[in-house]
Amino acid sequence: MPGGRPRQPFRFSLNPRGAEIDISVNTVKLSVLTNQAETPEMNFDFSDDQKLLQQTARDYLAEHSPLTVCREILETDKPYADDLWKGAAEMGWQGAVIPEEYGGAGFGHLELAMIAEEIGRALAPIPFSSSVYFATEAILKAGSEAQKKKYLPKLASGEAIGTFALTEKPGQNGIEHITASVSGGKLSGCKLPVPDGTIADFAVVAAQGDKGLSVYLVDLDADGVSRESISSFDPSRSLAKLDFDGAAAELLGKDGKGDELVEQILDRAAVLMAFEQLGAADACFNATKEFTTDRYAFGRPIASFQAIKHRLADMWCELELARSNAYYGAWALSNEDEELGIAACISRVQASHALAHIAEEMIQLNGGVGFTWEYDCHLFYRRGKLLAAALGNPTSWKDKLVDRIENRDDS
Repeated sequence: MPGGRPRQPFRFSLNPRGAEIDISVNTVKLSVLTNQAETPEMNFDFSDDQKLLQQTARDYLAEHSPLTVCREILETDKPYADDLWKGAAEMGWQGAVIPEEYGGAGFGHLELAMIAEEIGRALAPIPFSSSVYFATEAILKAGSEAQKKKYLPKLASGEAIGTFALTEKPGQNGIEHITASVSGGKLSGCKLPVPDGTIADFAVVAAQGDKGLSVYLVDLDADGVSRESISSFDPSRSLAKLDFDGAAAELLGKDGKGDELVEQILDRAAVLMAFEQLGAADACFNATKEFTTDRYAFGRPIASFQAIKHRLADMWCELELARSNAYYGAWALSNEDEELGIAACISRVQASHALAHIAEEMIQLNGGVGFTWEYDCHLFYRRGKLLAAALGNPTSWKDKLVDRIENRDDS
């Protein structure tokens, strides 16, 4: 993937004047059928080291975060799996993209994307997205040197948990209608729903300042901050209402340039969250395929019936489209490419659609037991709904995609 430009997934073969082209999701091969030597293959796949990192993450989570861990958090009052959070920190995951000088692993966004996919596959009940995709990315992108030295080492070690407080009411998308304000360095207003707001140590908060919308860092244990847990469609990931009444707020980035920074944070998080959704969708598909292969009716596996084959094929197509678009987003994020805004929208929309569709089909194809509490189908369905709403609904990202394409074409 590094150095190449991944495209939308398709496969075809042509033979104009002796040329044969075979294009697939992960690799591009161009062979000219002449007497000349074959053109070398261009590989857009992950490197062996990156694949090893992903396999290590998968093995670790399979051992330490089976679905019983997610179910335990869902069914109890525990806000997250603290032992798993500490274990992830020991593996270096929270500091994957944090430079070594700030206590991180010094990897890149491609490596983080692969970890995110495995987090999603395991439905790991930890505040990884809030702390890593939002808080860490915001500070890396806009933090001063002093802010980086203060926050990044604690984020990398898992000692501190961060979150992003943007919206002020359910269903709000993006930066519209933000009324929380900062005056004289004091923040007042309300934010909800805030992911992992009950357990976070600090929040990256979007609020109106003297020069317009700006972004601030706020200690959630300081005076002037109150928290209230609110119901979540997926209780394995907590949500909170945060009230601010004169809480100390430290400017992050440029004063009055919050709209630009918020969009950058959302774009980066959209790509990384797409990999979480991809991992969950992949787990859904594999579990469904295994169930329909093992479940017999009329003396044969139900997966052998044509109607089931069609539905499994549709699920696979949705999954591979999501994978290709997520890879496109990871490439754009890793290279800080100007296409990141468009790539983030495409990644977000397709990953949300894929997980929603595959999770629903998982319930249906499992039959009556798929609707029961004891089976795990609803765990994936719940997580899919939560992730789809976490950054603004997919419809808002479709609108954003259209606007960005039009602006690109006009420029």
